[in-house]
Amino acid sequence: METTLLWFKRDLRIADHPALAMAAARGPVLPVHVIEPEAWAQPDASARQYRFVAECLAELRGDLAALGQPLILRLGEVTAVFDALLAATPCTALISHQETGNAWSFARDRRVAAWTRARGLAWTELPQSGVVRRLGSRDGWAARRDAFTRQPCAGTPAALPPVRAEHPVPLPCPADLGLAPDPCPGRQAGGRRAAEERLASFLTDRGRSYRRAMSSPVTAFDACSRLSPHLAFGTLSGREAARAAAQRKAAVRGTREGWTGSLASFAARLAWRDHFMQKLETDPRIETECLHRAFEGLRPRTPDPARLAAWQSGQTGLPFVDACMRALSHTGWLNFRMRAMLMSVASYHLWLDWRATGAHLARLFADYEPGIHWSQTQMQSGTTGMNTLRIYNPIKQGLEHDPTGRFTRRWLPELNDVPDAHLQQPWRWEGAGRLLGRSYPEPVIDPTAAARAARDAVWAVRRQDGFRTETARLVARHASRKRPGRPPLRRSGTAQLSLDL
Repeated sequence: METTLLWFKRDLRIADHPALAMAAARGPVLPVHVIEPEAWAQPDASARQYRFVAECLAELRGDLAALGQPLILRLGEVTAVFDALLAATPCTALISHQETGNAWSFARDRRVAAWTRARGLAWTELPQSGVVRRLGSRDGWAARRDAFTRQPCAGTPAALPPVRAEHPVPLPCPADLGLAPDPCPGRQAGGRRAAEERLASFLTDRGRSYRRAMSSPVTAFDACSRLSPHLAFGTLSGREAARAAAQRKAAVRGTREGWTGSLASFAARLAWRDHFMQKLETDPRIETECLHRAFEGLRPRTPDPARLAAWQSGQTGLPFVDACMRALSHTGWLNFRMRAMLMSVASYHLWLDWRATGAHLARLFADYEPGIHWSQTQMQSGTTGMNTLRIYNPIKQGLEHDPTGRFTRRWLPELNDVPDAHLQQPWRWEGAGRLLGRSYPEPVIDPTAAARAARDAVWAVRRQDGFRTETARLVARHASRKRPGRPPLRRSGTAQLSLDL
């Protein structure tokens, strides 16, 4: 029987895996994952992400071995690895999932396509989400996405005929890949079992308060699903999560226990996840260029090094901003509203270019998903041209979402002596002279004046001749529609756009 080369990428599971199901239906399968040093050398990659992936690979290797054919793990450039594998084990087809990744993975996939054509090898790429490749129009996209989600999950093969033995070898450590030291003691564990536990505990216990608790970092770490890294690297499919949520919603209907609203919000955010990934799939330049070209040159491409360093290290002198950055550095996760605030403050108050700050956040996010990340990075920086300008007030955010100071004090213990009334503005405290410039920095900017200057600069661009014409084109290409022919939905509030998964 003909053997199929099955390429695992960001889909590290055997359940609801359409590519695995198709390959197994054809006959023997040679499952392969290639650890690509060049991929891990990209500016959006980090050791915390790799450690998560390594844990996922360890479980996947065991799961495939239990089916009869262990995962083939290799280190190197993917086409060279495939050449070596096919020389020893001839295969007649390559099957994988479609990937909406960064610019590097897009170029890599084009090299693989050329390699398959040169060898006369058929390469089939299957969707594993509601993202549609070569989408001509957003008209009808939501219906197509929902139809995919409602389809039954792909079945897991009962067994895989053994094709070749693979003796487990230790996975490379981050240093082997040239990754910088990146301690992240609060990072979530990787692997399918961890994904299943997170989903189950969210749908039966933690998620009850999801709708009202997702906005504050005080409550979001527990109330949010925490599935985002598992969705990003594919230990769980979005379809599995959506179908499980729908089943739970049906089970609790009419109970008046608060579940219905939270489950509806969760399902909506799974849909928004595909929506934002579709943006990058449709327009890959979102990763490197301002979506609305009029904003190129708005901010210096070379950021102010002192401001950038202060923001990266949680030393801006704006307590709630610094607490969020330190929490993210420690855990690899942050709820959406706080992610949006970090990018907003970096872009408007500190006037830093989104490409530099976006790359730093990408490395910190253990759940980094390029399609979501770069779409949201530009949205929160005001460079899309089609979203309402939103400049977060970091003081107001702290007062509203950490009213007791519990979160801020946890991550900024140097502020423990500051009274609650002045915690988010310690420069107004009568004892500020003993603190600021010593154990905690003075604010690097005046937040009110900086926000005003940023707003004026952005609106000056938005008033330029031709700006609205380009905006209309972008709306037609990227904005969401519920039905074909209907005007696009131009939502901007976090209630609609948050991705707290």
